[in-house]
Formats: sequence, C-alpha cells, structure tokens
Amino acid sequence: MEIITARQEQFINGELFHRYSGNPIVTADDWPYPVNSVFNPGAVKLPSGETVLLARVESRRGVSFLNVIRSDDGLTGWHIDPNPALVPEPDIFPEEMWGIEDPRIIYVPELEQYAITYTAFSTSGPLVSMAMTKDFVTFEKIGNITLPHDKDACIFPRRIGGNWLLVHRPETAHAIDIYAGSHIWLSYSNNLKTWTSTTPLIKARMGSWWDANKIGLSTPPIETKEGWLLFYHGVRNTAAGCIYRIGVALLDLENPKRIISRSKEWIFGPKASYELVGDVNNVVFPCGYTLNEKTGELRLYYGAADTSIAVAIGNISQILDWLVKYGERPVRRMTDNIKADAPE
Repeated sequence: MEIITARQEQFINGELFHRYSGNPIVTADDWPYPVNSVFNPGAVKLPSGETVLLARVESRRGVSFLNVIRSDDGLTGWHIDPNPALVPEPDIFPEEMWGIEDPRIIYVPELEQYAITYTAFSTSGPLVSMAMTKDFVTFEKIGNITLPHDKDACIFPRRIGGNWLLVHRPETAHAIDIYAGSHIWLSYSNNLKTWTSTTPLIKARMGSWWDANKIGLSTPPIETKEGWLLFYHGVRNTAAGCIYRIGVALLDLENPKRIISRSKEWIFGPKASYELVGDVNNVVFPCGYTLNEKTGELRLYYGAADTSIAVAIGNISQILDWLVKYGERPVRRMTDNIKADAPE
C-alpha cells in the first residue's frame, strides 16, 4: 500500500489552492442585459496591472459569445464591457454557426499581441479558431486552425525549435484508432494556421482514475525554470454524472513532448455549492490564469458548474515543489527524444 506523507495529505485535501472568499466573482445577475450564464473565462494581466477576463457568455437563446470584463485588483469591482468582444459570424466564418466558447489567451512577444484560441461550434462539431488583439478593444479573427472534432487548445507563447506548438484535444477517427478516449495532443506549425505532425502528449488514464478516458487542456502553458506547467481537466464518469476536476503536469522546456512529472491526484475539484449545482453540476473549469512573478501567487479563473465565474488562489513554487517530489514520472517513450524543431 502506498504511504501518504503529511505533505501529500495536505495536497490531497486541497490545501495548495484556496477559494477566494468573495466567490463567485461574476454571475449572470451582474450583466447589463439578460443572459443565461457566464463562465469559463480566459484571463490575462495587462502591463497596466488591470486584469482582463474574456468570459464565455451564454445567451437566453443558448448560443455562446465572448465578452471582456475588467478589474483593477482581479478580484473585485468588475466592469463589464457593454458590447461583446467576439460574437458568432456564420456568414463570414461558417464554423461559428452554433456559437463560440472557452477562450485561452496568451501574450506572444514575437507578434507583440495576444493570441486567443477558442472553440467554434460548427455544424460538423467543435473545432479550434484563433483571434488576435493588442488592447482587448479591437479584435481580428484569423478563423479556424483545426478541423472538427477538436477543442481545449492553446499555443505556446514562443517558438520552440523554430516552430509554434499547439496543445489541443482532437477526436478524429485517426486519434480514436490509436487511443480509446480523449487525450491531449501536440501539433506543430510555422505559420500559426496549418498544424501538422500531431502527436500524443498526455494520455487519459484508464479504469477508476479521476482523469480516466477523457482529459483536456485547462489554462495556457506556464513557462517556469523547471519546465512548462500545464493544468488540465479530467472527467470522471459516475452513476450520478460527470465530475470535472483539475490536475497538473510538467513538460520539458525545450522538448515539451517529454513529460517530467504528472500529478496522480486531482489538485482542485468541485466542493463549494456554486461548483456543485448549476447548469452542469460538479464542474470546475479554468481557462485562464494570472501570475505575480514577485510573490508567486497564481490565480486560476474558472467556470463553476457552467453558471458563474470564480477564482482559486495558490502559489506556483509550492505546486512545482509538490509535483517534482510526488508526481508520477511517466515511462520514457522513444518520441520523447525527438526535439520540437523536427516535426515528423
């Protein structure tokens, strides 16, 4: 039997993240016009210190769009932009016929702007689309960058080995033939539009694990000295329905194909009333984060029960410390030695 230390017990009991006492920080009741729900926001902290969330908003028709909300301290005093930032435009972008949702935001120094990857829901199923902005006032849609079925995607903020990298969850026949279930994959591009050399990155576990059969990217990759920190969600199917929880993995800085460590337990899961009951029960679903480089404070902004927006607060050093010491070190694969500058 595995021995659980006091440090591990603290982790298992959820001590590395705590919920902000003012949760949920934004709900549909805060909106300037009637909407059904607000959830699953991308997040970024601007050089001015302002925190910007790009929230998924579901209209009372049931179609989702994206809206900017802003706060000086990232916790209170949220200002909701009166007009949506990105709305479905099926006449121009047919892949957006049934709405757009779940944005991830990353600042790309080479481009001097923010890249937003989001799920566009086409008549053939979900796929990944991209937009760009410099100021979260004006936006430029690039259009779809993958085919259906695909979602839970974000690019890395810099090229690695000369290529852009995309983390995503394709569910093509090819993927299913290789692996049963839904897994996290990695693709390569030299132009941010055409993605090739798709290869498995993190496989959903099997059996009774909390992340068995279905996983997907949560927040954008976070670059640290130890490696790329990758938060992901795992879906546990139970007799009462699905439970969405969060785990974390650490990838090699210059060869993200190589997993350094992966958490065995979930690090954050639904427990508060606003996470347990909503449009979809038992869900915590972060799409964005902010990081204080000086203090190490890490804030995960997440959708709670597909109904409201909340924030969980932790410390990146503590998370890395636990993951390196107690995480699972996957068996090395032959592809782990293939550098990112040599797509197959």
